[in-house]
Formats: sequence, structure tokens, C-alpha cells
Amino acid sequence: METIKIKDEYIKLGQALKLAGFVESGVDAKAEIQEGYVKVNGEVEYQRGKKIHPGDVIEFEGQQVKVEN
Repeated sequence: METIKIKDEYIKLGQALKLAGFVESGVDAKAEIQEGYVKVNGEVEYQRGKKIHPGDVIEFEGQQVKVEN
């Protein structure tokens, strides 16, 4: 499982998708999230602004990335 590192207390889901390299832009992130293609900790997430904290796992197209700081 890949990891991404954040400096702050949390990162928003759309930003995390870009940081992980899953999407190119915020517009792409919004579309993928609204279509239900993104999971956070095993649950489908529809909010682009969802706060992602260290320890959370994001899943997209069969790939997983864990958030750390």
C-alpha cells in the first residue's frame, strides 16, 4: 500500500486524490467522488470536502493509499 504524507491535521479528500496522483485536477476529483468511485476506510464517500486524517485509507480504482504525517 502506498502512502502520502501531509503536514497539517487533515487534508480534504479532493486534495488527497490529487496528491496521490489518482486524478489530475480538482474537477476530475469532484467527478470521481460524486460518481461514487472513491472509498475512505472501506466506505463510499461522496463529499469532496471530507476531512482525511492520518491513518485513513483512500481507495480508487483498486489502488489504496494511506495518509500519514
